[in-house]
Amino acid sequence: MLNRLSTGKSWYKHFQYEEGRDKPGDVRNIMLVVATLIASVTFQAGVNPPGGVWQDNDNGHHAGRAIYASQSAAYYVFLISNTFALSASVLVIISLTHRFPFHFEIIIATVSMIVTYGSAIFAVTPDESVRFRYVIAAASVPFILRCLIQLFNIVFKKE
Repeated sequence: MLNRLSTGKSWYKHFQYEEGRDKPGDVRNIMLVVATLIASVTFQAGVNPPGGVWQDNDNGHHAGRAIYASQSAAYYVFLISNTFALSASVLVIISLTHRFPFHFEIIIATVSMIVTYGSAIFAVTPDESVRFRYVIAAASVPFILRCLIQLFNIVFKKE
């Protein structure tokens, strides 16, 4: 193994998921850790945007608004991508904790986190910077895709 790692040949194959070798519980736990990390980072980036917020009302900007929003196209890409990542990671967390004890409380916590995230980005984003319907659409895409996949699997179920 050490020889494979040092030569650079297919070292990553050792770390990939292998159905016969890896236990489903271990895989679920790893996915929960990764999804939680992504949710934490994206939540923090939305609540505290890159570059911070304006501290005063000088030069045509308003205190408490994202400095990054002055570059509207770049901020728009950031906001949509960040929202999409947060939503997808929340979907993974909710899916992987299904039928766990306190699952209802996990759903309440994640929904509350999404509401907090939404209110924070609405607070720091100038109205002219972004159309919020696209942010809401980005948040709903992972859930819609999962529903469509489930529907597809039900309709075209092979027996």
